[in-house]
Parts: sequence; structure tokens; C-alpha cells
Amino acid sequence: MALYRYKALNARGELLDGQMEAAGEAEVAARLQEQGHLPVEAKPASEAGGDPSWRALFKPRPFAGARLVQFTQQLATLLGAGQPLDRALGILLELPEDEAARRIVEDIRDAVRGGAALSTALERQHGAFGRLYVNMVRAGEAGGSLHETLQRLADYLERSRALRTRVVNAMVYPAILLAMVGLSLLFLLGYVVPQFAGMYESLDAQLPWFSRLVLGVGVFVRDWWIVILAVPLLLVLWLGRLRRDPAVMRRFDGWLLQRRLAGPLVAKLETARLARTLGTLLRNGVPLLSALGIARNVLDNRVLADDVAAAAEEVKNGIGLSAALAKGKRLPRLALQMIQVGEESGALDAMLLKTADTFDQETQAAMDRLLAALVPVVTLVLAAVVGVVILSVLAPIYDLTSVVG
Repeated sequence: MALYRYKALNARGELLDGQMEAAGEAEVAARLQEQGHLPVEAKPASEAGGDPSWRALFKPRPFAGARLVQFTQQLATLLGAGQPLDRALGILLELPEDEAARRIVEDIRDAVRGGAALSTALERQHGAFGRLYVNMVRAGEAGGSLHETLQRLADYLERSRALRTRVVNAMVYPAILLAMVGLSLLFLLGYVVPQFAGMYESLDAQLPWFSRLVLGVGVFVRDWWIVILAVPLLLVLWLGRLRRDPAVMRRFDGWLLQRRLAGPLVAKLETARLARTLGTLLRNGVPLLSALGIARNVLDNRVLADDVAAAAEEVKNGIGLSAALAKGKRLPRLALQMIQVGEESGALDAMLLKTADTFDQETQAAMDRLLAALVPVVTLVLAAVVGVVILSVLAPIYDLTSVVG
């Protein structure tokens, strides 16, 4: 399935602009019509106009991260207190400061007042709420426990956000360290070293090979510093294009899983995400096959997502979940054993959530160990590089001083 960008008119004549995953433009149009919208345009996201990619990076989504968690928790609290759904949405309409978020809540409230189910109203918000969110709400409506479902959904979103935040925070310090030392090294090579190169050339001094090498690099950096700065930017743009190629990313994801250090960490991270999604969906009454289809879409690693899709086919043929997932040979063995225990005991949802807690803890411990080792290693390597540059520049001065003396 590809990502399409569309424009459509809702029942009030307002223009909607959003994105949707579909097999083709005809499917996009059909789904928009099912939601009560009039399709105007549908194009692949790579071809459609709109905000430039760099602006999209800084344009926040109306409901994402902490805002989505807060909205879900508040709605669950109001419903648990006995408020009718339309009244609860009316109260929440006054809370968002963002105009786009307020319009979404208003549209959901109006749809609910018009007789639509909450899940249907959420699905109409052109991608603001994901498949996982919509399907869990739909399951809660079918089971008659919407406020409990929303509370569990809020807990799930909060845990997922916390895990993602821990991973990002773990990489912030090494990234800043690399950037600062890289810029310092660029200044040292591009400004300081060439001055010594001119001095040694005027003295016609005989320099050791490593000093000639460093001085040559310094002169190159001074003369071609624009190219050196442009290369990383071009590399980022090139990698951005590669990321949009599913075949390339699938090969990269497979390669990443085979690496000795990164592979187990990625597998644990994705296992925690898969187990928590499946466990939460099953606890809310979503059938296993539907839950597997939804859980596949929350995985970042495409190879593991393909394994889950293949496991869904095996489950459809009557094979147990643990045995089906084991055929991929990429998920941790402990996770498969815990899932098997859950199947045999008839408490698969509870065991999946326990598996998620276990691998959340293991992921955090692994990230802490990696960060504890990474920062000193990066510091020592960068200090060694700077030390070699300084030594290469100052060693000839010491030799010349010794000769004169």
C-alpha cells in the first residue's frame, strides 16, 4: 500500500487536506465517500503539493504525543463520571488552544450528535487518529465499556510515548558531543592548521609524514570548507530519498537485525511494542487476526512487520501464535516462550502485556548500558583525533627548537 495525499469536501463544505494509505487512487476516493466526504483530488504523497518537507518537520500534528494522551485520558474520565458522549466532547472542545485541534474535536462532536459512532467520527478525521486508536475505540463500543477502553488506550499511548522518549533522550548527548567536537575539529583544521603550514613552508622545514598529512588536510579544509559542509546536507537529502523506498528500507532493516549490538536491541524494542499492542487489543475484544493486522502497522522495522504478516497467515490456517511468530526466527526466544505460556493458560492478553513490560525493562537496561559505554568511547576517540592533530602541528616546532638549541 502507498501513501496518498487527498483533498475532499465534508458535509459542511469545508475543504479537508490529509493523507491516507491505500492501494490506489480509486480506493482513496471510495473510502472518502464512505466517510461522507466528496473527493476532490488524490495523488501519491511524493507527487502531491503542500508544505515543503522541511516545513512539515516543524508543523505539529493536531493530535500526537502528549496531546493525544491528554485528550484520551480526559474523555475517559468524563465518560467514567457519567457524562454523555456528546456532552463530554463539548467540554473537551473548550480545552485545546490549537485551532486545528479544536476544529477536529468539533467535527467529532457534530458527527456523534448526528448519530455516528465515536469510532466512525474518529476515522473521518483524515488520519488524525491511527488505525490502532480507531479499532480499540470500536472494540470498546461493541463491548459496552468505552470509558475503560479509553483509559487502557491512554495508558498504552503513555507507555509507548515514554519508551520512544527514552530512546531519543539516550541519543541526545552523544549527538551533541559529536556535533560540537566535529565543528571544533573543522575550525582547528580549517583555520589554525593552515597558519602553521604557511610558517613551515617559509622555514623550508623537513616535516614527518604524519605532520605533512595533517597540514595537507588542513589546507584542503580551508580551501574547500563549503564543499565539506555541503556534503553532509546532500547526504541527508539522499538518505531521505532512500527512506521513501520500501525495498531499500527493507534491506536496511534486515541488515540492522543481523548486527551484533544493534540487532538484539531493535528486536527487543519492537517486541515490546508488538506485545503491548496485541495485548491491549485482545483485552479490548479485538479478534486476534485483526489485532495482528493492526500491530503490524505499529512496527518500525519492515522485516519484523513482514514476519508478523506471515504469522497472521499461519494463524489463519490454525497454527498457534507463538509457533507462527517463531517461524520468522527474529523475535527473542523468551518472548515466544511467554506467548506460548499465555496461549496454553488461556490468558494470552495478560501474558502479552507481561511480555511487553519485561522487554520494556530489558530495552531500558540495554539502552543504559549502551549509553554508559558509548559516551566514554566517543569522548576518547574524538580526544585522540584532536590530540593527533595538535601533536602533528606542534611536533615540528619542538624539533626545530631542539636543532636551534
